[in-house]
Amino acid sequence: MESALDYHTAKALLDWQVELGATEAICDAPVNRYEVPEKVAAPVASTPAPTQPAPLAAFDPVADAKAAAQSADTLEALQAALAAFEHCELKRGARNLVFCDGNPAARVMIIGEAPGRDEDMQGKPFVGRAGQLLDKMLAAIGMARDATDTQASVYITNVLPWRPPQNRDPKPDEIAMLVPFVQRHVELVAPEVIILMGNISCQAGLGKRGISRLRGHWAESYGKPTLPMFHPAYLLRSPKFKRETWADLLALQARLKGLQ
Repeated sequence: MESALDYHTAKALLDWQVELGATEAICDAPVNRYEVPEKVAAPVASTPAPTQPAPLAAFDPVADAKAAAQSADTLEALQAALAAFEHCELKRGARNLVFCDGNPAARVMIIGEAPGRDEDMQGKPFVGRAGQLLDKMLAAIGMARDATDTQASVYITNVLPWRPPQNRDPKPDEIAMLVPFVQRHVELVAPEVIILMGNISCQAGLGKRGISRLRGHWAESYGKPTLPMFHPAYLLRSPKFKRETWADLLALQARLKGLQ
């Protein structure tokens, strides 16, 4: 005789089995799982791999500097191109752009290293103590930056137009991005002779350093005859080398006479 359990009795028995630890319910007869058909999973639409953006071309500040420099056909335009050049961080901390001084028609072009404090304040190269010594050096062979006679005048600029912080040495990448402007500067001035003053100027113009070995030996930079010399600031610190500098000045004077 079959007995039917009411709802409340059946629930009480189920709660009692759960309390004993039962976790699964089974049927009256065992189920052969090998005979149960597998559910076919619905096909999943393949998601296309996200397309990667094409890599940006590496920016080349040197190429940009070359383009800007070559577009200048006057010294005024070159100065404006330098002022508009935004890729050198030295510009951010400098007071002024130091472009040039002297006579653009001069036979001699002096290329220094970088502006110092006085140059940064006045916007002209070689105006501090080193500049005063340079003026005395030039006067010793009858030359001056303010001479009206092109035979006796000089034209002065620097590799870097902006003062480095705390007068530190310029970094190689800073020199590299500003050399195209120096090259164009030389082309526009077209001097007969170039004087490279100091290691940084030699590194930019000759690709080498070691002013003690380079000074006094004629070379070529920017397509012009070039004489490396000690920087006047170095002579202020080491006056014993003024004898060698005097010899270099006489070599410059003799070279100019030979080119007349």
